[in-house]
Amino acid sequence: MSTTASFSHAAARPASITRAGKAFIAVFLIVVLEGAVRKWVASSATLPMLLVRDLLAIYVIAYALRNGALRRQKGITQALLAWSCLVIAWGLLQLVVGESSPTVLLIGLRFWLLYIWFGVAAAATMNEADYRAALRVAAWSLLLMAPLAVLQHFSPPGARINNQIDGDESDIFLVIADVVRTTGTFSFTAGFTTYLALMAPLVFAVVGARKRPGRQTLFAAALFAAFVVSSMVSGSRAAVILSGLVIVAYFIGRLLLARSKSRTGAIVGVIAGILLLAVLLYAFRGAIAITEQRFQEAAEVETFWGRIFTIFIGQSVAFDNFSWIGYGIGLGSNLANYVRTGSTGAFALAEVEASRILLEGGLIGYVFTVFKVGVIVMGVRKAWRLSRRLHSAYPILLWAVVTLALLTWSAIGQLTAHGLLGLMLAFGLLVFRHPTVEFFAPRRPSA
Repeated sequence: MSTTASFSHAAARPASITRAGKAFIAVFLIVVLEGAVRKWVASSATLPMLLVRDLLAIYVIAYALRNGALRRQKGITQALLAWSCLVIAWGLLQLVVGESSPTVLLIGLRFWLLYIWFGVAAAATMNEADYRAALRVAAWSLLLMAPLAVLQHFSPPGARINNQIDGDESDIFLVIADVVRTTGTFSFTAGFTTYLALMAPLVFAVVGARKRPGRQTLFAAALFAAFVVSSMVSGSRAAVILSGLVIVAYFIGRLLLARSKSRTGAIVGVIAGILLLAVLLYAFRGAIAITEQRFQEAAEVETFWGRIFTIFIGQSVAFDNFSWIGYGIGLGSNLANYVRTGSTGAFALAEVEASRILLEGGLIGYVFTVFKVGVIVMGVRKAWRLSRRLHSAYPILLWAVVTLALLTWSAIGQLTAHGLLGLMLAFGLLVFRHPTVEFFAPRRPSA
């Protein structure tokens, strides 16, 4: 998304949202809202909503196949097809040697493959109108989520807005006594944190986009404020650290990547952003103090760098209990755990993604990690070149978060993180297909 380049002529041409674009937006809305339905309407709605979401994902893949979009992305499609065949073959081998079951294998194929295909297919087939509409829906979701997050933060743990319909107050995660860890519309804290990570680069796509003074500038400022406030009241160390890093990276990138003739405007924009940030930090200084206590309490249990090592490299259990064949693709997911035991109260194999991949897949878990690192290297390199060409920080910021998502999100274990990863991957690939699309479409010249 160009921040200083002239408007794309393609964006000015009339374009309608395709069925694939509508399905993509529907998947996004279901991922964001299914937790709210589960919390405040009916906990039994989980599986029906999951089924609808998966069917929409399959529809997008079928749509891309039917109109030839995937065939035009030959390199990506062939690599993904080869990887899919390998995963299926390895899963069948686990089934033959008795390390899996047909149900667990089907669940595993869903978690290891379905939403990767969905992300690639969506990016291959969505046009500029689809892309712009998806960005707008995401932006409005954050603007509506922020007041909810603030209300949850200032409400007591026993308040209806913080309780699940069939839950218990003792099960609510707290930052400190009487202060909840905010969940937004999600039914658990990690879902809201992952959502904020997805939104981080999209927020700065809007903030850095070409816009006219007035409502468009106000909209961008409100979105930036919503992101900052949501992170501050989340009570999540990951959300606070990520939001801080992304904000600093955007400010630096905005200054370093700006054209010479646009440097003054970039400086003014960064100063305005810093001033708004300062006001927000002062207004929510109570939330900051609470988060500081959270960091202090966590430091008593584990070191910061120890936690980072665990998240990216894995827990010791993954290496102590490693088996070359693995314990079954899909076995570590909360869905498989629910099917097998009727509960999702404990992690079946491991807590973090890096460990779960190795324990589920064995040797193919290492291949999966190499596959993801290869995607990251190619994506980051291409995004950096695009950022320099467009004089925009958005592509490289986007792929920085894609990197984090591929390496750390619980995508093969947790339903919401899995869906958000597919959406994140789609946005990451869309920036290469439509690099100059603008969030605010240019005003059409009058006749």
